[in-house]
Amino acid sequence: MTDPVRWGVLGAANFARHFMAPAIHEALGAELVALATSDPAKAEPFRAFAPGLRLHDSYEALLADPAVEAVYIPLPNHLHVEWTLKALAAGKHVLTEKPIALHADEIDRIIAARDASGLLAAEAFMILHHPQWQRARELVRGGAIGPVRHVDAVFSYDNRDGANIRNRPETGGGGIRDIGVYTYGSVRYVTGAEPEALEARLIRENGVDTWAQVTGVMAGEGQRFTYSALTSMRLFPRQEVVFQGDLGLIRLTAPFNAAVFGEAQVELHRPGLSVTVERFPAARHYKLQVEAFCRSVREGVAYPVPLEFSRGTQVMIDRIFAVATDISL
Repeated sequence: MTDPVRWGVLGAANFARHFMAPAIHEALGAELVALATSDPAKAEPFRAFAPGLRLHDSYEALLADPAVEAVYIPLPNHLHVEWTLKALAAGKHVLTEKPIALHADEIDRIIAARDASGLLAAEAFMILHHPQWQRARELVRGGAIGPVRHVDAVFSYDNRDGANIRNRPETGGGGIRDIGVYTYGSVRYVTGAEPEALEARLIRENGVDTWAQVTGVMAGEGQRFTYSALTSMRLFPRQEVVFQGDLGLIRLTAPFNAAVFGEAQVELHRPGLSVTVERFPAARHYKLQVEAFCRSVREGVAYPVPLEFSRGTQVMIDRIFAVATDISL
């Protein structure tokens, strides 16, 4: 059996504690061996499932640990580029939370460092490792609904905690950077299309977008369709993506937080009120993401969500901010 990839985590973030660290611990081909935190009390929940975990009191100390091969970075958005580059310079493979950067040109720096080092660096865009998205892509590109004519994507939740990093401009907060990556990147993945024309209306609080409506036209892979996306950090929770074509539509009911928001389902609606529902109750996208990363490290297979794809989504985000009009409701 191939030796597992030995992982370290930079910081004892709640998200790492509840989702990614357990996924690394449970994933085939992975072993969680180290955590960097200056507060030993924050390490105890991690040690509950990884009792042999080594603690480092600084990020630099973890990057200097020769036993650590790969690093997961769940730090606030504005620190992602800095510590991704430091991890690569330290000779570590690195998986960094989304958005991996705040501007597309910053991803160019990471790509250059990745290529120079020969290491794997990627954005933790976990949803594309979920079989519901792979199935949606297969159906759309296989012509199940005919040419795509329109796509709707919605992701909202309610977060009014002013201290939360998502509500703070100095940490790279805002709804677009937190959840817009999903409503934009998922549609790019399924259709292969890129934005041709975009308009955006934003509501901002304290310098971050809390509500964003993006509309426009996307084109590519022989298709051209209208597009509408809504993201908000001030609305009742909702998640849904619909791909509508001439011959039917595909609806994903829990597209972004599968098994947390609800059961992942792909509905195929066809003429005559025909509805076929495929369910994915057991799929765990965080675990699948780690396993894909480890296969790429150990076996050299292409990672399914490369930085070039992440850059394309960031280009779209940059463009949205450039054309956005601020409104109030």
